[in-house]
Amino acid sequence: MSDQTFQIAALVAYFAAMVGIGWYAYRRTTDHEDYLLGGRRLPAWAAALSAGASDMSGWLMMGLPGAIYATGLVEVWIAIGLTAGAYLNWRYVAPRLRSYTEVAQNSITIPSFFENRLRDTSRALRVVSGLIILVFFTFYVSSMMVAGGEFFQLTFGGSYLTGMVLVAAVTLLYTTMGGFLGASLTDVAQGVMMMIALVVVPVIAIAVVGGPAETTAGIREVDPQRLSVLGGAGLSAASVLGIVSAAAWGLGYFGQPHVIVRFMAMRDAASAVAARRIGMSWMIVSLVGAVTCGAVGIAFFHRTGHPLDNPELVVLAMSEILLHPLVAGFVFAAVLAAVMSTVSSQLIVCSSAFVEDLYKVVGRDTSPRALMTLGRVCVLAVAVIAGLLAINPSDTILDLVGFAWAGFGASFGPAILLCLFWRRLTNWGALAGMVAGAVTVFVWDAYGPLIGGVELYEIVPAFLVNVLVAVVVSRWTWSADAEIDREFDAAVELAGASRATAS
Repeated sequence: MSDQTFQIAALVAYFAAMVGIGWYAYRRTTDHEDYLLGGRRLPAWAAALSAGASDMSGWLMMGLPGAIYATGLVEVWIAIGLTAGAYLNWRYVAPRLRSYTEVAQNSITIPSFFENRLRDTSRALRVVSGLIILVFFTFYVSSMMVAGGEFFQLTFGGSYLTGMVLVAAVTLLYTTMGGFLGASLTDVAQGVMMMIALVVVPVIAIAVVGGPAETTAGIREVDPQRLSVLGGAGLSAASVLGIVSAAAWGLGYFGQPHVIVRFMAMRDAASAVAARRIGMSWMIVSLVGAVTCGAVGIAFFHRTGHPLDNPELVVLAMSEILLHPLVAGFVFAAVLAAVMSTVSSQLIVCSSAFVEDLYKVVGRDTSPRALMTLGRVCVLAVAVIAGLLAINPSDTILDLVGFAWAGFGASFGPAILLCLFWRRLTNWGALAGMVAGAVTVFVWDAYGPLIGGVELYEIVPAFLVNVLVAVVVSRWTWSADAEIDREFDAAVELAGASRATAS
C-alpha cells in the first residue's frame, strides 16, 4: 500500500467516526432546546473538553506552531495570555453564568440572557447581539475553511477548493444531524486527538534531532533570537507592545459565544469546578505541545535539510516525515479535528442566534420541530457564505482567527462580565458598549496606528472602549429595579452554594 493510501484510510475512519457520533446525538435530540443546548445535561468532562477543542481551532495545530516557527518564542505570550484568560473564565464566569442564565428566565442563548438580565423591552440588545454573532462567526468559520483547504493542499497535493468543500461537508453533516450534543461529543473526541498529536510529534522530532540540547543548538544556529521570549530586543517599547498584544488574546475568552455556551449547558454550576480542572489540564498540555512543535521544527528542518515553504504546516510536515503513513494520517485527522470542532460549535451558535434572537423576535409562533429545521437551514446558509469568503484567502489563519476573536472578545466580553458582576449595568449601557467595541475592532484593524513598528492588537482598545462606554451610559440611564436586584442576588447565591458543594 502507498503512503497516501494509509493516510486516506485514517481520514476515512475519522470521518466515519464523526458522522457516527453525529447520528448518535441525532437520536437523542428531540426538540429545539436539545438542538441548541443539549437540554442542559452536559457532564463536566464533556463541557471541559468540548470548550477547549472548539476554542482552539485550526490555529492550535497550524497557526500557533507556524508563528513560533517563523518568529520564535516571543509568540509564546499568546499561549500565556490564553491560559490565564481561560482559567479566569472557568473560575469566575462559568459558575455564575450557569446560575444566572437559569435564574434569568432559563435563557438558552447569550443574546436572550442579555435581554432577560437587563429587562430590555426594546429587543434592540437581543437583535444587535444576534447580528454580531452572525457577522463575526461568518469570518471565523471562513478562517477554519481556509485551514481545511490548506491542509489538503499539503497532504495530498490536491485542490485547495476540494479540500475546503470536503471538510465543510462532513462538518455540516454531523452538525445538522446532532446539533449541540453532536458538536460537543465530537469535540471531545477531537480534543483528545489534538492533544495526543501535539505530544507525540515534538517528542519524536526532538529524538531525531539528537535530544533537547541538540534541538536548542539547532535553533541557535538558525537564529539565537528565536529562543527569546522578548524577541531578542530587550524591553523596548515595541517589544512590550508586542507582548501586550499577544497576551491580550486572553481577554477574548470572556466573550466567545461558542466557549461560554458550554458553561450554560452544564448540568449545574457545581460542575464548573471539575470542568475547570479537566479543561485547564488539557489546555496546558496542548499549548505546550503546540509551542514545542513550532520551536522544534526550527531545528528539525534546519538539521535534516527538508524544505518547509509554509510555516503554518510545520506540524503536518514533521508528521509526514517522521511517522508511519497510517499514524501520520491520524495526525492529519487531528489537524482536521481542530478545524472541524470549531466550525461545528460556531455553526450551532449561529443557528441559535438566527432562530432564537432574530427569527423569534418578530413574534412568529412556530413549533419546536419547525424551529429545529429552521436552525439546520441557518447552519447551511452560514457555511455557504463562509465558504465563498474562503475561496481566495488574503490573510494567514492566525490573522483571520485573531480578527474574529477580537470581535467577540471586545463586543461580548465586557457585557458578560458587567452583567455577572455589576448589578447597575443597564440595557442601554450594554448596547452602547457592545456597538462601540465592535466598531472599534473594525476601525482599529483597518487604521490602527503603528507604535515602534508594532500595531497593538485591536482587542485591547476595543475592550477598553466598550467598558468605558457601558459604564458611563449605564450611570446615566440606571434606575432601581427590585426584580433585577432579586435575580442578581439569587444568581450569586446559587453560584456560591454550588461552588461550596463541589469543593
